[in-house]
Amino acid sequence: MASPMTEETGPDLAEGVTLADFNGASMLRGHVGKKAVLLARVGDEVLAVGATCTHYSGPLDKGLLVGDTVRCPLHHACFSLRTGEALGAPAFDPLSCWQVEHDGDRIVVRTKATASQLETVAGVQPQDIVIVGGGAAGFACAEMLRRRGYQGRLTMLSEDIDAPCDRPNLSKDYLAGSAPDEWMPLKSESFYTDHNIDLRLAMAVTGIDIADRKITTADGSVVPFDRLLIATGAEPVRLPIPGADQPHVFTLRSFADSRAIVARAKAATSAVVLGSGFIGLETAAALRERGLEVHVVSLDARPLEKILGPQLGDFIRGLHESHGVVFHMKASLAAIGAQTVTLSDGVELAADLVVIGVGVRPRTGLAEAAGLATDHGILVNEQLETATPGIFAAGDVARWQTDDETSRVEHWVVAERQGQVVAENMLGANMAFQDTPFFWSAHYDVTIRYVGHGEDWETVEVDGDIAARDCAVSYRKGERTLAVATIGRDRTSLEQSRWFGRKPANELESAQ
Repeated sequence: MASPMTEETGPDLAEGVTLADFNGASMLRGHVGKKAVLLARVGDEVLAVGATCTHYSGPLDKGLLVGDTVRCPLHHACFSLRTGEALGAPAFDPLSCWQVEHDGDRIVVRTKATASQLETVAGVQPQDIVIVGGGAAGFACAEMLRRRGYQGRLTMLSEDIDAPCDRPNLSKDYLAGSAPDEWMPLKSESFYTDHNIDLRLAMAVTGIDIADRKITTADGSVVPFDRLLIATGAEPVRLPIPGADQPHVFTLRSFADSRAIVARAKAATSAVVLGSGFIGLETAAALRERGLEVHVVSLDARPLEKILGPQLGDFIRGLHESHGVVFHMKASLAAIGAQTVTLSDGVELAADLVVIGVGVRPRTGLAEAAGLATDHGILVNEQLETATPGIFAAGDVARWQTDDETSRVEHWVVAERQGQVVAENMLGANMAFQDTPFFWSAHYDVTIRYVGHGEDWETVEVDGDIAARDCAVSYRKGERTLAVATIGRDRTSLEQSRWFGRKPANELESAQ
């Protein structure tokens, strides 16, 4: 992961500041020596923590203060200002805390504070917890269980050959060649050993025995459980295209997939990407960064129109075209040859690399075979628990109950935060999952941030100028705003994430 920024910006807090230096704001960024420190006003208190997010070094002073927490403007990680704890993914490492002293009307920070004791579980704990899946939800669950002091046996069974990694980067910086391998693991190998997490890679689960509370694996192992998380995620849709089984044709889901595409791209000159969704377009952008000729083929009329609407769809297409991507809309692949593809309209394109990115489907097979209820996902309640007590589902495979409907969302941060909620509930918290869905998508030098869930929006309203890369786009159904996408308005995105689901969002909330 990226290293936190330490540049000296703002006032020297060792010399002190006054409330007047905040200029009416709730936060002030300064430094102690070479360490960036954030001062935050919470009621009559002033608290001090590290000023940069531990996920990807987002400037927390540009974020949002909510009670005694601060939220990062880049990827919406949430931290406690009192303990520094990373309360909400995608950050897991805490912020440093600093001692605040008062010298008359001056606020002075000189030394780090002693780390606060984090809240841990009390009472009887489960003896065996098993997590099936090594993605976002599975990792976040395991990490939170140990953070909350769970001392029992903890087993993670993952079909991947790699430890849990930063999956969003697989189609972004890593594929483009600007993120090194060492950025990718969510934690080092030693983390699992040090925290007594039995991580078994390349381990396929063959069955779940609900009655006897045990898991069977492909190597014949039997793993007992008192609590179980099914976090099997989703798998890429594979179309029956002639030639799709050739070695230069890929889908992109795992770290191994991304490495294989990178290896092929080094010797390739032309690529065809099937699909104009987020994965397809991010892949196209990454391959262009590597200098390949890239064509995007899609049945849709516009890229991302079903999710982001026609206005942003046209903007994104123009952005990619300005970087040399060629689009073939309302078309599909009829056949894939050794060095060419043939489109449904007969056009032939050079392609010594093909990536198929036409969506994913939830991996519900294990749950269905075990007799758990499914409906395009594993059905769970607000606490993410199935109808069988002690068995939970989270991430892309989970369809959870909200007020009067069910939802299944394929977002990285949603999966991580659901994993964290499951960990709390396995230890008796009875916590409902209520986070607002959020994701980000990078296209060259443009990042789109999206909050809410606008699956069945009816109208689109644009505030600002999309072409100027300064806008908030609302997706509405009747009088209700379902979701908001922003470019260049990170605070607006944070504000909307805060308010969605808590009160009617008929108008864009103003950033303070």
